[in-house]
Amino acid sequence: MYEPIRTKSVHSMAEPKPDFPHRSREEELDIRLAGHLTALLTVTDELRALTPDPALDDAAQRLAEQATRLRDGRAPLRAAPTATATDPAHIAALHQRAHTLAGWALVVATSRDDAAATTLAAERMRSHATALGLAA
Repeated sequence: MYEPIRTKSVHSMAEPKPDFPHRSREEELDIRLAGHLTALLTVTDELRALTPDPALDDAAQRLAEQATRLRDGRAPLRAAPTATATDPAHIAALHQRAHTLAGWALVVATSRDDAAATTLAAERMRSHATALGLAA
């Protein structure tokens, strides 16, 4: 009823070639955490330009240090802030974005067992929640 296949299928799996490097779970988490902290640093720099505050200056410095540590000593790229208007809605949106990014960083730092990054992300999350009126 069925005729046997006589030729090799073109749909067979390719031979595995381990000629490219694979990253470990820890390396992937480092990359991800560094990305979240760098994004948080960008939003923090934007907030620093709109609402100068020594606490934001300190936070930006600490975020840059952590991102540098996770990137094997390479400092994160930092863009010049673009916003010039101090519209309260825009500042609230930046705090909301920073709160979200800090939450993502907290999740990755916790799963990575990185105490310094976990503490920093939790502090930033709490700070932005306070600015948004979400925390007492």
